[in-house]
Amino acid sequence: MIGSGVNKPIVSSLSPAGLDLIKGFEGLRLNAYQCSAGKWTIGYGHTKTAKSGQCITHSQALRLLTEDVAQFEQAVRTTVQVPLTQNQFDALVSFCYNVGSTAFRNSHLVSALNRGYYSMAAKELYRWVFAGKVKIPGLVRRREQEYALFMKKDE
Repeated sequence: MIGSGVNKPIVSSLSPAGLDLIKGFEGLRLNAYQCSAGKWTIGYGHTKTAKSGQCITHSQALRLLTEDVAQFEQAVRTTVQVPLTQNQFDALVSFCYNVGSTAFRNSHLVSALNRGYYSMAAKELYRWVFAGKVKIPGLVRRREQEYALFMKKDE
């Protein structure tokens, strides 16, 4: 809860470890493919401009990743109204990167978090493991790591 007397730092950018988390789960694909949700995807999970038959270089993939991360950092910064540790911020940017800004903003996770219920918000991550009605093992693993990171005390 917010009134716990613990001052938490305000964090506004993804750490290198947070970036590695995203890169690890998204993987690098230089040729466009359709993800489990049916969206055309390229690079490190980039969907905004991906299209069938598209090919990119590694440096282009890194540029797209940087642009995408900036968008999702901004979504977390403008949506979350409570202080976050670096680990919490990294976990939320990874989650937002995966589900998209609109889904993130409208989630029960954000609602709980903005009321100061950090643990409840973290548990909401586990609801986001489906593509359609199919539970995706890769999403389960991702949410487990995001949850663990969110709950981990910064060192």
